[in-house]
Amino acid sequence: MKIDDDHMYHGAALIQIAEDPQFTAINSFKLAAGVSRSAYRINDDIGVYLKYASKPTPAFREYGFTFQKQHLAELEEIAKATTNVFVALVCVKARQICCVRYSDLTKMVEARKNAKGAAEDQYLILITLPAGKSFRVYVNKPGVKKTMLGKALVVSRNDFPSVVFT
Repeated sequence: MKIDDDHMYHGAALIQIAEDPQFTAINSFKLAAGVSRSAYRINDDIGVYLKYASKPTPAFREYGFTFQKQHLAELEEIAKATTNVFVALVCVKARQICCVRYSDLTKMVEARKNAKGAAEDQYLILITLPAGKSFRVYVNKPGVKKTMLGKALVVSRNDFPSVVFT
């Protein structure tokens, strides 16, 4: 069987979840459209949605994670089926996993919609990893590069995977 990049990078996150003492079970998430390639049900009541970015952009040193309409719809469906939903963002070159709550992701998307005055076809969630510091997760102001919309969400580098079980 061929191994795709998402198998390797999602696997890096999934093995860390499976090694946590609170872990009991993992299953692919079954949605109305079929089995998700990105979402997993952990311990029956936790949804984890995985995305990866291979390397940061050279100009701004940001890892970019694109969320298209279908990704957001999938996340909404997962949120209706589980108690807690998390988005695990694998920063491949940095060998780090940034985990944000679905509610934090939706706040960033809503802030971007409000700033633009309309919905967009996709949303770019950006992450920086300042040396020796926590992740900074944010969206840019519409139409302006290098200008953060609001304050960045600060996520500890060692939150994952334990945050999934809290």
